[in-house]
Amino acid sequence: MKNLIPFLAVALFFSACNNEPDDNNPPGGEGCQLEGISASSVVTGYGILEQLPGIWNGPVSSPTPLGSFPEWIVDFRPISTAQVSAKNELDSLNDIFMSFFVVKHDCSYKVAFRNGGGFAGLTRNSYMIIDSVDETASNSFYRFVDPVSGGNRVYTDVTFKQDSLIMVTYTNQYNTLSHPSIHMHWRASLRDASSAEASITHFNYPQKEVVRDFSTTFDDVQEAVFYSAAQDPYPEEEQPYVGTSLVFVSINSPSTIDPSKKVLIVITTQPLFSGFTFLSQNLKYRSRYVFVNSINEGAGYFFKNMHPGTYYANALYDNNGDLMFSSGDYMNLDFDREFILEPDSIVSATVNINFQIP
Repeated sequence: MKNLIPFLAVALFFSACNNEPDDNNPPGGEGCQLEGISASSVVTGYGILEQLPGIWNGPVSSPTPLGSFPEWIVDFRPISTAQVSAKNELDSLNDIFMSFFVVKHDCSYKVAFRNGGGFAGLTRNSYMIIDSVDETASNSFYRFVDPVSGGNRVYTDVTFKQDSLIMVTYTNQYNTLSHPSIHMHWRASLRDASSAEASITHFNYPQKEVVRDFSTTFDDVQEAVFYSAAQDPYPEEEQPYVGTSLVFVSINSPSTIDPSKKVLIVITTQPLFSGFTFLSQNLKYRSRYVFVNSINEGAGYFFKNMHPGTYYANALYDNNGDLMFSSGDYMNLDFDREFILEPDSIVSATVNINFQIP
């Protein structure tokens, strides 16, 4: 199993640009005569909601200190009639929650992009509103911008080409550059669409409904970035139709645990093994994964904001430090520990590492 490194923290830098106010429909909603949303309403950027669901995987290139990485895997699924989301983590200090949803803003209906989480132990959540849309039969382009600080600060482009998703972020590096420069580039392909089918059917997704009214949300801030749940207008704790999976890892072999070693927990939506045969083709079903310190074995890891469904857990004691499942490492002989997560619930599972890979 190669390229299992989840380089998720890089996406924490997403932010974008601002629309100029319309004098006839001033921000804040005063004087806005917008009728209630319906199936016939114009929702700018609505097409992106239909294209996002699925497990996406592809390399990240970036000139930042985080560097470039061979893969980043994101499992987007609907969590309401008009919202799609994905949660990922690297370790206990670095995680990200991304979500696209319909909002009311500047007297119109638009798609917003919520992005953020923990980065090196610090919390930051950014909000972006759709700014530009160009949809054709073969390509779709969406530009998301900060509704306050504007595109001269930072912006994100999302492009779909057939089964490819291209996400590019530009930033002026906290106002140290005169113009934004490329910050990260993620080119992913759709590896699996089946994992999202149940939630798509459950919500009859997508539908034109307002998830949040942002008419006045950003009136008194300098940029749409928030550093605590108390300030956040749509905190993770309020996200619907997601649950928490608590995965315990017990290390029975090796008998002596090296505190410098890492343990990788991998969660998939389909089994990785048939008997003792490794199903390499099922790596496309990887949904969540995290590296934890081996010395903390038994403490368990909380996978929060996790989509409901059936999952399979495997774990690796990375004995040789190559961050892959390889000869000399240790893993669970009881392959594919199955568990089922219901909406708005907590489930636990235990994985026993007790087998050295030949």
